[in-house]
Amino acid sequence: MYVKSVAFAAALAMLASPVFAATMAPDAQNHFKAIASGNVTMIMSQYAPNATLHWIGGPLDGSYAGTKAIQSAWTKFSGANSKLTEKVDDIMVATNPDGMTVTANVDFKGSSSIPVRYVLTYRKGKIVDEIWQIDPNMNMQ
Repeated sequence: MYVKSVAFAAALAMLASPVFAATMAPDAQNHFKAIASGNVTMIMSQYAPNATLHWIGGPLDGSYAGTKAIQSAWTKFSGANSKLTEKVDDIMVATNPDGMTVTANVDFKGSSSIPVRYVLTYRKGKIVDEIWQIDPNMNMQ
């Protein structure tokens, strides 16, 4: 019994590690990279048709329902920012057969820093709900 408990605890620790979480969420990593690159076509390819984007803080604050509205928001964002770099921290993944939720802190940097607390919900490999919350108090590791 003790051996099974130790093995189970080790498996849970591995699943909780940020490195393992990042490998479980390549779709989210690709999403962050697409945003940093300003490639709206690539960004939009990741959404389900009925997706919603909740943008909290900044000039694009609001909720966007459907790909047409979401594309408009990302087009404005990409037009206002030159190519950015992204640093991802504290990524966590919860998954089951019905979908996946990814949370992360992402710092997009260009001429200034845009610290974002992210929550992405996926179903069938596509984003169905996204929260982009600008967090000026975010502490990146």
